[in-house]
Amino acid sequence: MFESICLLGSTGSIGTQALDVARKHGIRVSALAAGSSEEKLEAQCREFHPETVYIGEAHYASLKTRLADTDVRVITGKDGLSALAAEDPSPCVVNALTGILGFLPTLAAIEAGKEIALANKETLVAGGDIVMERAREKGVRILPVDSEHSAIFQCLQGQKSFKRILLTGSGGPFFGKDRAFLKTVTAADALKHPNWSMGPKITVDSSTLMNKGLEFIEAVHLFGASPEQIEVVIQRESVIHSMIELPDGAVLAQMGTPDMRLCIQFALTYPDRTESPCKPLDLFEIGKLTFYKPDTDTFPLLALAKKAITRGGNLPAAMNGANEEAVWRFLRGEIGYTDIFDLVTKATEDCPFIEHPTVGEILQTDLEARERVR
Repeated sequence: MFESICLLGSTGSIGTQALDVARKHGIRVSALAAGSSEEKLEAQCREFHPETVYIGEAHYASLKTRLADTDVRVITGKDGLSALAAEDPSPCVVNALTGILGFLPTLAAIEAGKEIALANKETLVAGGDIVMERAREKGVRILPVDSEHSAIFQCLQGQKSFKRILLTGSGGPFFGKDRAFLKTVTAADALKHPNWSMGPKITVDSSTLMNKGLEFIEAVHLFGASPEQIEVVIQRESVIHSMIELPDGAVLAQMGTPDMRLCIQFALTYPDRTESPCKPLDLFEIGKLTFYKPDTDTFPLLALAKKAITRGGNLPAAMNGANEEAVWRFLRGEIGYTDIFDLVTKATEDCPFIEHPTVGEILQTDLEARERVR
C-alpha cells in the first residue's frame, strides 16, 4: 500500500472516489490538482491537508484567498501540473485528469521515478509507445485504474501468458438502437449511463463505444497484446469487468459491483487485498449475465480505434484529440450526436501519418485534429 499519493484531477468522479479510498485506509494525500471547482478543492484541502494544490490560472487568486489561513501552497501555470507530478514527495501519482491534459504530467512523474496509478486513458492512447518505454527504462510500474484494465491486471496475477483478452463493456444507454434513433439523441440522453457514475466526457464516450475503443488501445500498450488478441464483449450488467483466456482455453474473469472504488483501491494497495467501501456482489440479486457482440456498424468509432492502433504511429493521437473536441462540442450543443462519428472519422483519416512520433509531434497531431473538428 502506498503511504501517500499525489492526486491529479481530485474534484472529478475518479478523483473524489480515490479520496474515498484514501480516507478509508488512512493514505496521506500530499498534493491535489483540479482545473476549476474552487469550493470543492478548498474543502478537500481542509480535510486532507496537502502540502501543495494546483488549480487553473483563472481560479488561482480566488483559491489562494480561500486558503490564506492554511499552510497549503497554491500553484498554477502552464507547466504546473507536470511540476507537481515530478516534485511532490509521494511515491505514487494518481492521474485522474480528463483528456490529453494528463499526458505530460504522466511523463514528468515517470521521469521522476514515480509509480503511476493511471485513470487517464488518453495518456496511453495518444502516446502509449513513448510512455511504456520510459516506464520500462525508469523501472516504474503503471497500475491501471480503469475497471476493465484493473480486471485484466487482476486476472493476470500469477499467470505467465494469455491467449486472448476479453474486454467487456456495458454497451451504454443506446444499446440496440439504430442510426435513425441516434440522430435524435441529446446530451442529457447520452449522460444517462445505465450502470456507472462517471464524468461527462467518459459517459458520452461510453455511449458512442469510443470509450471501448480507447480502452482497446490502452490494453495493447498495458499488456503487450496485439490487436488480434483483444475481443470486445458487451456485458450488459457490468458485473464481469473483463476476462483473459489462457493458452489452455480456460477463461478467468474478475467480477464485482460496478463501483470504481474497487479498482482504485487495488491500484493503491497493490498487491494487498483489504476491505473496500464497495457494496458486496450479490449474484442472486443480479440473476443473470448477458453477452453480445458490439454493433460496429451503428457505432463505428470502436472499429476506427482498432484501425488506428493497428496502423499505429500518430493516428491514435489524432483520433483521441478529434474525439475529445467533438464530445465537448456535442455537450455544448454545437453539433448533433452522430456528428461525433463523422467528425472523428474524417479528422483521423485526414491526419498526415507519422510512424514514430515524438512527444512534440503527438501534441501537434492532437492540436491539428481538434482544429479539423472545430
